[in-house]
Amino acid sequence: MSGTLYGVGLGPGDPELVSVKAVRLIGAADVIAYHSARHGRSIARGIAEPYLREGQIEEPLVYPVTTETTDHPGGYQGAMDEFYAAAAERLAVHLEAGRDVVVLAEGDPLFYGSYMHMHKRLAHRFPAEVVPGITSFSAAAAALGRPLVERDEVLTVLPGTLPEEELARRLRDTDAAVVMKLGRTFEGVREGFEAAGKLDRAWYVERASSDRQRTSALADVDPEAVPYMSIALMPGPLNDGSAELRVLENAVGHVGEVVVAGLGPGPRDWTTPEVQQALSVADDLVGYITYLNRVPVNPRQERHSSDNKVESERAAFALDLALRGRRVVVVSSGDPGVFAMASAVLEVADEPAYRAVPVRVLPGVSAAQAVAARAGAPLGHDFCTISLSDRLKPWAVVESRLDAVAAADLVIAIYNPASKERRAQVGLARDVVLRHRDPSTPVIVGRAVGSDAETVTVVPLGELDPETVDMRTLLIIGSSQTRLSVKPDGSSVVWTPRRYPAETLP
Repeated sequence: MSGTLYGVGLGPGDPELVSVKAVRLIGAADVIAYHSARHGRSIARGIAEPYLREGQIEEPLVYPVTTETTDHPGGYQGAMDEFYAAAAERLAVHLEAGRDVVVLAEGDPLFYGSYMHMHKRLAHRFPAEVVPGITSFSAAAAALGRPLVERDEVLTVLPGTLPEEELARRLRDTDAAVVMKLGRTFEGVREGFEAAGKLDRAWYVERASSDRQRTSALADVDPEAVPYMSIALMPGPLNDGSAELRVLENAVGHVGEVVVAGLGPGPRDWTTPEVQQALSVADDLVGYITYLNRVPVNPRQERHSSDNKVESERAAFALDLALRGRRVVVVSSGDPGVFAMASAVLEVADEPAYRAVPVRVLPGVSAAQAVAARAGAPLGHDFCTISLSDRLKPWAVVESRLDAVAAADLVIAIYNPASKERRAQVGLARDVVLRHRDPSTPVIVGRAVGSDAETVTVVPLGELDPETVDMRTLLIIGSSQTRLSVKPDGSSVVWTPRRYPAETLP
């Protein structure tokens, strides 16, 4: 049984950039082959050295020529073809004997690499596998810390051995470029960039990822000091440096934004992806401390918490941050537009000092929706929402509205029914609705829905006990058409039909 030929990419130079698979194959191989010039030093072997083991057979494949002239009858190409054929036969002897052969290749084996000459001569005769490696231009872009291409930009990879005119033509016709194999071709490459009118966008990277890495503007490089292991790069227009200048120019007088986001009433699963995205990119989070505590802490962000009674001050604080260029998320529970922070922020944002600040409102699952879903579908027909809090409106207004919607036979979702200081409102509201509604009307009492302390019960309106209600409770009072069904397991399902009989109201 024959051995397997492996073309193993080692990456651009740093031994830590060798893939895990490459390390495994190098350590397991019977034969390690690598190319070198006549001086005998192999860059590939130097990268792989930490992963070699005692007892492995080494096959140095020494080029007969590199850049010098040759008296071979076939010239330079003839000499190289003869060398590759002979090197392949040396490796074939090992493969025929059942020994696995790893051919080391800097960068990627099939990207301007010498391994390809072994592959073309042996892969049809023996099992062969290529292990890709990080290319030199990937490492060079990382060394510059600058993307090569973005969005629809086109990248062209060129050999530095192209004639200057051809190189310039191709550089003119592309957004971004990589020019390989500099060394003795450097002056022609630089002249090609200059002829294309793109020298000011070109960069030079030498020995990328190694401890001798060097970067520079291409125009500033001394041609006498350019090694073969160097590369020229031209990032696309979106990242060539002028874009950075435009960003800095646009940042002058930049105004941030305020996003008012609803977390939903309970678990993280009820927070929409849109809200999660807004939270992830925010610089500052502003909100009632109980709601902020539901957002995971990120040390990159500033958190500004307050109690639940300073909505206008909280809104102004968020808008002031945005004026300083900050991306601010004002956090609400449930839906921010339902008895929550959206209206407070928009009211303050309408003041002249803040009208230039962009404000976005991102919806969330409301408490009424969550409680309704737990009970069934009590909001299946016309309904209204009313807050029993008389902090921001007189109780007389609350009472008159309750009387009107009860007379209109709407399902009623009641927010803020009670607090430590407000204990009378639930009983008063119950009595108002009883003027128009049968005492058997089902009332859903949903407390802390979505949390570990969640409870959902259904009681007749006439038996609603105010002592069972607190600020974490939401009530849904059915209409005359709301139905209650008790299942065999004792659970209750409440729903309101979508049809409404014509004879119900005069």
